[in-house]
Amino acid sequence: MRRFRDTAHVITAVAPDYPLYCFCRSQLRAQARRFQEGFPGQIAYAVKANAQPLVVATLAETGLRHFDVASMNEVALVRNLVPDAILLYDNPVKSRDEIGRAYRDFGVRSFALDDTIELQKIADLVGRDASVQLNVRFKLPKVMPAQDLSSKFGATMEVAANLLRQVVAMGYRPALTFHPGSQCTDPMAYDEYIVGAASVVSAAGVQLSMLNVGGGFPVPYCNARVPPLLEYFRAVENAWRQHFPGSSAELLCEPGRSMVADSVSLLTRVKHRRAGRTVYLNDGIYGGLLEHLVFKISTPVRAYRDGNALDGASAEFEVFGPTCDSTDRLPLTVPLPGQIGEGDWVEFGLIGAYGSATATRFNGFESDQYVEVV
Repeated sequence: MRRFRDTAHVITAVAPDYPLYCFCRSQLRAQARRFQEGFPGQIAYAVKANAQPLVVATLAETGLRHFDVASMNEVALVRNLVPDAILLYDNPVKSRDEIGRAYRDFGVRSFALDDTIELQKIADLVGRDASVQLNVRFKLPKVMPAQDLSSKFGATMEVAANLLRQVVAMGYRPALTFHPGSQCTDPMAYDEYIVGAASVVSAAGVQLSMLNVGGGFPVPYCNARVPPLLEYFRAVENAWRQHFPGSSAELLCEPGRSMVADSVSLLTRVKHRRAGRTVYLNDGIYGGLLEHLVFKISTPVRAYRDGNALDGASAEFEVFGPTCDSTDRLPLTVPLPGQIGEGDWVEFGLIGAYGSATATRFNGFESDQYVEVV
C-alpha cells in the first residue's frame, strides 16, 4: 500500500479521479490504546465495521487478540492474518456448514445463539467439547439506542436464563452477551443491561465464564452529541463491580464503529457542479457514504483544489453520487466552499466504520481502494 504525508500529498502525487480511502495507522493505534487502557476487561474488535487487512493487522500489532467475527469470510481473514487470534463467532444465526467449518477448520470455540434451535445446531456440529463457550444473547424490554439492534437478535430475559441452564447441562461454558445498539448516546444503557444480565444469571443459577457487553460506543459525528468514552468505561466498571461482585467471569466489549471511524477518510472528486448549489461526486450512498443515508450521519468535510485546502465562505450544497439512481443523494446538505467546482476534491472524515465495508459495485462504480497517510 502506498504511503503519503497527508491528504494534500495524495492529491498532488496521484490526483485520483476515483474514490480513495485514506487510512491513518497511528490514529487507529491510538484509539486501540484508549480502549485497552480504559475499558476494564478484554477488547474484541468487531470486524464487520471494517475488514480491511491493514486494519486487522494494525490492531493485532497493538496486542489485541480477540475478534468478533460474523461470517466465514471474516473468520478466514482474521485466522490467516492473526493465527493466534481468539475468534468469537457472534452472529446468533449460522448455517450448519458455517458452524462446522468454523469449529473444524478454523479453531473457533466461541459461538453466539439466542434460541434453542441454534443451540442444538451447534451441539450437533461440535459434540461434547467442554472447551466450547456458548454466548447467549439477550435483550431488554426497553431500548434506547440511536440504532436499535434488538429487533433482529436477542432472547428475552426469561428465555436467556433457560438457555444458560441448557448450555451448562450440555457441558459447555456459559456466557452472556448483549448489544445496547449502535451509536448509543447514554452510558447508563450499559448499566441497565448489566443489571439485566445479573438478573438473568441469578434466574439461571449458573456461573458465567464471560459477560460480553457488546459494542455501541458512539462516534462524534457532526450532528451527534455524545459523551466521552471514559464515561462509558466507568459506567461498565461500576455496574460490573456492583452487580457481579467477586465474579471470576471475563468481561469483554466489542467495539467496531468507535474503534475505526476516525482512522479513515474518504477522498472524493467533484464530477460536475450545476448552477446553484448542487454537486455530483464520484462516490455516494452506493459507495462509502451509505450511512449518510441510512442513519443520517453528518461527517466533517474538507475541500481541496490542486492539493491546497479550498477555503473561503461556505454554503450548504446538495450532494449527489455518481450512479444513475436518483436516490443516490445525501439526505443532509453538506457545507462546502462557495467556489467549489468540477475537478476539486472533497474529503469526508470519520469514514473508517461502515464506509468501504458497505460499499457496492452498483452501476459499475467501485469504492474500495486504500492508501496510507501518516
